[in-house]
Formats: sequence, C-alpha cells, structure tokens
Amino acid sequence: MRETTLVLGGARSGKSRHAEMLARASCGPHHYIATAEIRDDAEMAARIARHRAERGGGWTTHETPFALVERLEALVAAPSPVVVLDCLTLWLTNLILDDRDIAAESRRLAGFVARCPYRLIMVSNEVGLSIVPDNALARRFRDEAGILNQTIAAASSEVIFMAAGLPLHLKNGSQATDT
Repeated sequence: MRETTLVLGGARSGKSRHAEMLARASCGPHHYIATAEIRDDAEMAARIARHRAERGGGWTTHETPFALVERLEALVAAPSPVVVLDCLTLWLTNLILDDRDIAAESRRLAGFVARCPYRLIMVSNEVGLSIVPDNALARRFRDEAGILNQTIAAASSEVIFMAAGLPLHLKNGSQATDT
C-alpha cells in the first residue's frame, strides 16, 4: 500500500518536525526535498541552516525550487526511499514569482502523489485561517495555496493537520482518494 502523507498547519505549528519524525519511523534511505530559495535573504538563510542542523545527518538533501515532479520521479529509482518534501507553499511562491502555470504544475504533482511508489511526506502551510489579505498578490497566494492543498490532500493517502505541535488526523490510509 502506498504511503503519501500531507502535513498541514500554520507557522510554527510543528509541521516539519512531525514530517521528519514520520520519516525517521520509516526504514529506507532518507531524502529531503527543499523548495526554499535563499535569494538575498539572510533570515531565510539562517532558517535553512537551522533546519539542516535540527535534521542532523543521514539525509540526502535535494534543493528543488521548481522541478518538483522531475525530482520525485528521479527518486523512484532509489531503493525504497523515504522522502520529506518541505514545503509546498514555498514551491508555490517560486511558481508565482516565476509566472509559471500553477494549475498545470499542481495537477502534475497530484498525479505523481496518487501513484507514488515510495514513502512520501509533504509539508504545506495552511494559510486560509486568517483575515483576507489587503493586496492582490497575497490574496492570490492564499487562494492558490488553498487550491493546491485541496488537490494534494485528495491525492494523498493520509492528511494531518498540526496545531500547537499536536497532530490531528484528517484522513487516514483507509479512506478513498480522489485526483
């Protein structure tokens, strides 16, 4: 049975830590797909360094700001990989800023998730629980993130919502999935 998990939550909810804990509980070589781009942002560089330090050794890191499906497909050849993808909303940001076709990329990703042959744990921010943003770009991001999360949740075998470091299971592997 395939095991694809989407871990959702707000900022500092424990999403990444929980995803990494799930991965460590699975046997196989551990891969970490990082979608963040540092650009000219010292604070983001510090966050990335902290994440790497907290994760520790034993992980193969793949920095993948755009070609997510291609990276995931390349890992099919690895022997029983366990993959953490962190995070979908940073990937979405990259797509928006590069004026990519978000709907097409999301469909491609959902198609892979629905047929993924290995343990895949994805992290994404739930950004729709707050006020309506005051500018068009922020509203677009919020809307696109909500659509992306729904699309990937439907294709995933398990969905977990994190709040205050606690997991709430929204969907488990026995439920049917739609893509």
